[in-house]
Amino acid sequence: MKVLCFGVGQAGGNVLDALLRYEQRTNADYVVDAVAYNTASADLRGLDLVPEENRILFGADEVSGHGVGADNELAAELAERDSRQLLRGTDGAPTSTADAFLIFAGLGGGTGSGAAPVLAKHLNRIYEQPIYGVGILPAANEGALYSRNAARSLKAFVDVTDHVFAFDNGAWAESGEDVAQAHESMNEELVRRLGILFASGEVGESGSVGESVVDSSEVINTLRGGGISTIGYAASELPESDGGGFSISGLLGGNSSGADELDSINRITTQTRKAVLGRLTLPCDVDSASRGLVVVSGPPEWLNRKAIERSRTWVEEQTGTMEVRGGDYPLPESNHVGVLVLLGDVSRSDRVAEVRSTGVEAERDRRERDADAAGSEDKTEAVVDDRLDSLF
Repeated sequence: MKVLCFGVGQAGGNVLDALLRYEQRTNADYVVDAVAYNTASADLRGLDLVPEENRILFGADEVSGHGVGADNELAAELAERDSRQLLRGTDGAPTSTADAFLIFAGLGGGTGSGAAPVLAKHLNRIYEQPIYGVGILPAANEGALYSRNAARSLKAFVDVTDHVFAFDNGAWAESGEDVAQAHESMNEELVRRLGILFASGEVGESGSVGESVVDSSEVINTLRGGGISTIGYAASELPESDGGGFSISGLLGGNSSGADELDSINRITTQTRKAVLGRLTLPCDVDSASRGLVVVSGPPEWLNRKAIERSRTWVEEQTGTMEVRGGDYPLPESNHVGVLVLLGDVSRSDRVAEVRSTGVEAERDRRERDADAAGSEDKTEAVVDDRLDSLF
């Protein structure tokens, strides 16, 4: 699946850089071009792999390249005003070769949470390809303002995109990590999942093609109808002789694959359960998903079709939907069998509810402060209203 990628804000740009690094490391080819946007010039300079000519500073007249802080309203205004400048980021890109556009943004800060929905809205006006968002939710300890920003931005992002891949920082932060380490490891977890998803239909240098290929149409159909998705992944390391190394049986002329059918079935079905029941990019009620996609990767001799079908059926049972697709992704040089499970249009997530609840409370506090500043005696609306003002 070919994707044209955009990173908006510091977090969005860093995740885009991480995806490009992962693509290089795995010798894949799914990013047709990459563009980064920011209101802070230092954040753009800090990128490594996004081409310099594709690093676009906007809002410079107002904030002089110093960023907007956590003011996502200001970021949205600047992005709207400079929308033509943002769209010029696609001028040199091979847009016709892209199956979809992908916009990365942290939803708790300022530039990404404010400008990413604006960029998505304007791309949707011009291009026919699906526009997908990758929204990163802040951890609870990042503060109420970040939760308020995230709640407003997530709603706007879902409204103007064809689907949003959600990643919850709070579910992935490890104790003892400093901020830089935490973000680097979380970015790696996210881009590994996205990389496998987008690369799964590729024909590698060996010419291996899956028996049941997961191509771009499978991904697009799983994401159709909008909403929020979450991704799970689990992998099992194969015995050394089965991951591309030599084996005694191979030297003696015997079967060197070592892909025992029962072992293959057990590995694939076990990793499927771990992918769904372990850490998802967004914790959620699995049975609230409307659609699903199962991608099994590894050496071709280990990709047992019976196991893949069993795994797909099991995901159907867990989600309660019959719209679960499944397929394989041959990786001849791999020494792992991995299973990626995409759950689309998730409708119940305690983390999303928590972000919104904290955001509503922060909004009430803001309204009370505004009422105090204005000398208003009637604070009823500020106290009882649970709306979040529109970002646009």
